[in-house]
Amino acid sequence: LPRGKFAVVRRCVEVATGIEFAAKFLRKRRKGQDCRADVTHEMAILEAARSCPHIIDLHDAFETPTEIILVLEYAVGGEIFNQCVAEGEDAFTEVDVRRLMRQILEGVAFLHRNDVVHLDLKPQNILLTSASPLGDIKIVDFGLSRRVNSAEELREIMGTPEYVAPEVLNYEPISKATDMWSVGVLAYVMLTGESPFLGEDKQETFLNVSQLNVSYEPEVFEGVSVQAVAFIQQLLVKAPHRRATAEHCLRHPWLSARGVLPGWMENLAGGAGRAEEPERAQEQRGRGRDLARAAASWDPALPPRPTSPSAAGECSVLVPPFPLGQCRQADVEFAKKATDAVAATNCFQAEEAYAIIPEMQKKLVC
Repeated sequence: LPRGKFAVVRRCVEVATGIEFAAKFLRKRRKGQDCRADVTHEMAILEAARSCPHIIDLHDAFETPTEIILVLEYAVGGEIFNQCVAEGEDAFTEVDVRRLMRQILEGVAFLHRNDVVHLDLKPQNILLTSASPLGDIKIVDFGLSRRVNSAEELREIMGTPEYVAPEVLNYEPISKATDMWSVGVLAYVMLTGESPFLGEDKQETFLNVSQLNVSYEPEVFEGVSVQAVAFIQQLLVKAPHRRATAEHCLRHPWLSARGVLPGWMENLAGGAGRAEEPERAQEQRGRGRDLARAAASWDPALPPRPTSPSAAGECSVLVPPFPLGQCRQADVEFAKKATDAVAATNCFQAEEAYAIIPEMQKKLVC
């Protein structure tokens, strides 16, 4: 399973049940600094998000002298990156992408309702419950996630170059709209198999992002509907306040459409030879133009529909009072409060989990 700079993930089996899980081993000290509160923050978010089906489930946790191990739901299908770069029958269809994108947005909307931003949305952090048949989405890796509020500005340089928003590169305030830029890049990659801003090196990639150098040429989006392209264009907007929110995106015509949509190339074909086309083809082209106008007129600035009280206040997310991605001396008092709060639930008793560390090998086979 994947290995990161400060973490490694191993597949494991719970002996008592025979159920497979993914064990994420996180170092408590990174670059000589105590980062236990960072891990506590990630645990708190995962615990608070248990009610969201599109965010990976935290099953258990353990602590050793050097590491904290998060026992997570095992997504058998792996990263969606594999299908993004696949060709032929192994690649995503637009119908696939539409369903999966709706699930991604449902997960992101859940986080944003709770004032949490992920800040590292990319194909490697979107898993599938099954590869064949195509399963459902699970969002993972909340190591860079932060809490945002209107009273305090958040500025940090973090994320993955290809998916990072312009405001991050310019050291401008980060907001929920920062995640929405990444969702737009995700949609582009899933539909085309190409990374819109990737350059020869990081500097060129950053330049492409900051200057919004992105191609919407017909050959790039061959066979992709105009609604899908319009969906991406509503997100890859330099000004954060002009980007669609997750809730608005869920009401976009592309995600509410049914059946097979006309292709991008087909809708934009020139008029030469149109008089000789069959009547059915002419009707389809006319429908394509209507869809294009409808998608183009969709206004992300429209006020969101009211959410139910339960949806608006489903959970309270705990976060450390210092920037993640920059390991700092842990706030012991905060870490204790966060651990105590999380341990209050029946499904995740942090102190009990830490107390049985010596018995970890008896419970798990890695």
